[in-house]
Amino acid sequence: MHLVLILQENLEKIRVALYVQKAALHFIEAGHRIEYNLSEEVRQAGYEIEPDELASLARAHDMMGLEINGRAEGLAGKVRVSLDQGVKTSEVHLRQSVYGLNQYVEKPSETFWMFIWEALQDLTLIILMVCAAVSIGVGIATEGWPKGMYDGLGIVLSIFLIVIVTATSDYKQSLQFKDLDKEKKNIIVQVTRDGFRQKVSIYDLVVGDIVHLSIGDQVPADGVFISGHSLSIDESSLSGESEPVKINKQRPFLLSGTKVQDGSGKMLVTSVGMRTEWGRLMVTLSEEGEDETPLQVKLNGVATIIGKIGLAFAVMTFFVLIGRFLVQKALNGNITNWSFKDGVIILNYFAIAVTIIVVAVPEGLPLAVTLSLAFAMKKLMNSKALVRHLSACETMGSASCICTDKTGTLTTNHMVVNKIWICEKSKEIKINEGKDVLQSLIPEKVYSILLQSIFQNTGSEVVKGKDGKVSVLGTPTETAILEFGLHLGGESSHYKESEIVKIEPFNSVKKRMSVLVSLPSGGFRAFCKGASEIVLGLCDRFVKANGESVSLSEEQRKSITDVINGFACEALRTLCIAFKDIENISKDDDIPDSNYTLITVIGIKDPVRPGVKDAVRTCLAAGITVRMVTGDNINTAKAIAKECGILTDDGLAIEGPDFRNKSPQEMQQLIPKLQVMARSLPLDKHTLVSQLRNTFKEVVAVTGDGTNDAPALHEADIGLAMGIAGTEVAKENADVIIMDDNFSTIVNVARWGRSVYINIQKFVQFQLTVNIVALMINFVSACISGSAPLTAVQLLWVNMIMDTLGALALATEAPTDGLMKRPPVGRSANFITRTMWRNIIGQSIYQLAVLLVFTFRGKQLLKLTGSDAAKTLNTFIFNAFVFCQIFNEVNSRDMEKINVFQGMFSNWIFIIIVVSSVTFQAIMVELLCTFAGTVPLSWELWLLSVLIGALSLIISVLLKCIPVEPTKRLAIAKHPDGYEPLPSGPDQA
Repeated sequence: MHLVLILQENLEKIRVALYVQKAALHFIEAGHRIEYNLSEEVRQAGYEIEPDELASLARAHDMMGLEINGRAEGLAGKVRVSLDQGVKTSEVHLRQSVYGLNQYVEKPSETFWMFIWEALQDLTLIILMVCAAVSIGVGIATEGWPKGMYDGLGIVLSIFLIVIVTATSDYKQSLQFKDLDKEKKNIIVQVTRDGFRQKVSIYDLVVGDIVHLSIGDQVPADGVFISGHSLSIDESSLSGESEPVKINKQRPFLLSGTKVQDGSGKMLVTSVGMRTEWGRLMVTLSEEGEDETPLQVKLNGVATIIGKIGLAFAVMTFFVLIGRFLVQKALNGNITNWSFKDGVIILNYFAIAVTIIVVAVPEGLPLAVTLSLAFAMKKLMNSKALVRHLSACETMGSASCICTDKTGTLTTNHMVVNKIWICEKSKEIKINEGKDVLQSLIPEKVYSILLQSIFQNTGSEVVKGKDGKVSVLGTPTETAILEFGLHLGGESSHYKESEIVKIEPFNSVKKRMSVLVSLPSGGFRAFCKGASEIVLGLCDRFVKANGESVSLSEEQRKSITDVINGFACEALRTLCIAFKDIENISKDDDIPDSNYTLITVIGIKDPVRPGVKDAVRTCLAAGITVRMVTGDNINTAKAIAKECGILTDDGLAIEGPDFRNKSPQEMQQLIPKLQVMARSLPLDKHTLVSQLRNTFKEVVAVTGDGTNDAPALHEADIGLAMGIAGTEVAKENADVIIMDDNFSTIVNVARWGRSVYINIQKFVQFQLTVNIVALMINFVSACISGSAPLTAVQLLWVNMIMDTLGALALATEAPTDGLMKRPPVGRSANFITRTMWRNIIGQSIYQLAVLLVFTFRGKQLLKLTGSDAAKTLNTFIFNAFVFCQIFNEVNSRDMEKINVFQGMFSNWIFIIIVVSSVTFQAIMVELLCTFAGTVPLSWELWLLSVLIGALSLIISVLLKCIPVEPTKRLAIAKHPDGYEPLPSGPDQA
């Protein structure tokens, strides 16, 4: 809610700023035009217009200025660019130096020193620093220099170490998130350069570039319209106005940051980066950080409760120590005699109490979440998944349903025309066959109309690369049809005499594309292509074997429908192409949508991606239901779904129109069985997602690539946009961008999501165990003996092992195969499970029992004598306590399986942290005795400390043999691998 309010506030700021700026510029324009003098830099570069003058045209919608400069053609001449050839690659650097880079000024990132300052703001650390300063002052006064300062200096050094480690960790995460944020904003733009259409990064765009725009694209810079068809722009991100703006020669200005809602076109870039409207306004807005993720919110609650318990124990420990101290003084008759030494003792008691709070407050919990999410995001980035919102990473781990597209996600998206029905004949298309084979089967007139329909009714373009090779730029379906046209010997240049009058681009609602062209002999011809049943429904005639157009009878319509279904049952994507000759039509009239003549039915092969079947099987084993939602023919969808393992014998396949006509009660009955939805509209996908989330309480992930998929992506718990086929609008509404459009990558996101959740659980189990033991041992010891065996410095060191290093070790574990053999975690599931409580309580009892025995009977058991006996015992207890935590860290790697060493040696971060912890412990005990309050230990005591710690491994094995009472939902036998099996039967539904 907080984030929504911030976004609304920012949009309002943008809208107001835009209107104020426009009003001011129109006022200036009305009074007088600003005269720009050509600078020496611009003149030497060979350009004839100043950067500021060029930028002001689009920003102020200055039609007068545009007319004076000769519109798009005149501006192109002034910035030395051909509207056909585009910018020369060799001039890109010069244009960037004169007209600027297409990058916005970003708020400088926080320096390392800022993170150190933030780490020092912790209240408990500030109190400890005050205690340390007082301790040093009193110590020097009573014990002299330098002995009196050791206790206080030890606390200061410990605090310094904690601050450095915390700041370093936070700083590295901030750098990583900055890199990911830059990647999120990197949009690929289609431009014409060196006479060739090519793709460039938005960051490489320069003034003078000819940019190609189509539905769903983001306008990458300010510019002027060159040419296009039905171009409609959504300027709501700038102006707040929801009504789309029609762009044409009369209204030619395009602004950076706006979205193409419909149509297509070409624009000349007139300003980039900070000279654009969007760039200027972005400077006035401070970028807000992300809201906390659901898991962070949940863990903050846990941390607050633990902190309060720790505070209670700290207060009790302090008063027990003070009480015993006062009673002791009273018994010795010294209650009225106070010295500096007494002050130091009380100060030390206070420092121990504050340190208990430091240990108890689990500030490592939020850090562990951030670390785990950052680690998962980095790994997913390497695996072709760009996480846009942190929360999606963990939510994906709870996903119980994935609604996926077919084309490009389950299939390879490399399409080829495999079959064609034309002139009442079906023909399989083979690559090695020449054009003559098909040409010999059909009349010349039909052949000519077929090629014209292919090359003129298209949203793609045939381009020639620098190497002379011909390629097609556009969607995979369009590419397949154009490649088929090229295979038949056609060329787009053959049809230049037939001028395109009007285009109605393809969209997911109409499921067809239409174009109106003028004929050289006079009159017009409309071409239509799209979903086979829909285009067939627009036809009342078809082309017979002899090439003549005849009326389409019901019997012939049924025969053609059987051909379409036959193609679809072979898992081919079917399209129909039709035409209509028109005598007279106004340019303002819509392209006709009836009385067409059917030319051909095309079957396009799009093979299933390798590994999809295994990925679907993995999902089912993990309790994730996979549903296919596609705009394709139902027979094609069913064939592909069966091949992928999505559609089972008892599963339901339904068409979008049937689904949307169902009542809520009927939907409730059919959705559990629904596995395939074909011929669906974006609204159908949105309805399905809403039902699954609200009625069935499922955690839903949805894939989408089109502009119209945005509502469903927004509605879902996790929106997954396609990186290759997806529009910028879809990507902006998604939580994760699947860079390779591969379903296996989606499964990988789910695997890492589960890993994040389980890694945090491991860390919480580890941390709670340390908390309980550290609090109890000092409290019990204070109550019984009047002293705390663990000093402030020692507790601070334990705190660092437990919080920062523990989080780093356990939060960066890679996912295991076992994670995808268990059901997803429900929305309302308890974070701390019964298994975790069993392990926490069992390990705590063991550690407390051993350490308390040594606290009260240690001298006799270890045969310690002499003046250093008490200090040696306390050092031994501290050493054993630390080794218990190090071995318990190993135990926490798996909460259920007995073998906790599996994969440990391949996790170098974990190994480094364990080795570092042991090394620094040895340094503290053996070398930093004065600061840490320790004495060097004999090798026998070292060995005993390690054995006490190692014994927790055996305790862990015994604990895991204790059955945990299962909940009703999982009251069934366990798998041999230690994981609960998936629920089956009515419970699963």
